[in-house]
Amino acid sequence: MRMCSIASGSSGNCIYVGSDTTHLLVDVGISGKRTESGLESLGICGKDLDGILITHEHMDHISGLGVLARKYEVPLYATRGTIEAIRQMNNMGNIDEELWVEVQADQRFTIKDLTVNPMRISHDAAQPVGYRISYGSKKAAVCTDLGAYDDYTVECLKGLDAILIEANHDVNMLQVGPYPYYLKQRILGSRGHLSNENSGRLLSRILHDHLRYISLGHLSKENNLPELAYEAVRMEITLGDNPYKAEDFQIQVAHRSQVSPVMEI
Repeated sequence: MRMCSIASGSSGNCIYVGSDTTHLLVDVGISGKRTESGLESLGICGKDLDGILITHEHMDHISGLGVLARKYEVPLYATRGTIEAIRQMNNMGNIDEELWVEVQADQRFTIKDLTVNPMRISHDAAQPVGYRISYGSKKAAVCTDLGAYDDYTVECLKGLDAILIEANHDVNMLQVGPYPYYLKQRILGSRGHLSNENSGRLLSRILHDHLRYISLGHLSKENNLPELAYEAVRMEITLGDNPYKAEDFQIQVAHRSQVSPVMEI
């Protein structure tokens, strides 16, 4: 199994997860053309896609969805709330109703040789989820867009081999930055986004000997820097209440607008 960020950031998210025979995307928040280009760099064509897993209906996660759905007739997996929210949007174009596959948090399902387990997340969307994906004994997860985490989140993310996790903002940059007050409060709230420090604290609770890859994703363009996210998360891991140090793990920051290094699991 391998996982790769085609794009990850506040301006667009698209993550590939797949095996030799099964190819999935988690979100398509970039153009169809950019998505296809990213897939091609991984040796995959759009027609090879077996499904698109949608976390929620915000445009930085679904802007290219309609184009890919119409072009390749790929199944679209999402919660009922997310499906209904997308149906009510008038900028997606026509999407064949037959393509929708409703999923529920904590109810696993299979797509060929991959097992997918959606998990609830705390975000200001209709019915958002993250995804844990397994291939045999190997497990990876995509978990972004959550303003807070709890014991449930931690349990869902234990035992992973690889994770793409949100490190959205530096709190100080956000507080002194140009965003209006209401937007700052939304981002900092329990249904907003994880700060660099909280990302590191969540990671500190799920670390184990076999976690090979950590990718920090969904960075804010205005309120974060890759170097800040990387160092803040490393510091939380090293100083946190766990037996590990940051150098025990391969930590990368997912690129905003280009394909990141592939995580071979």
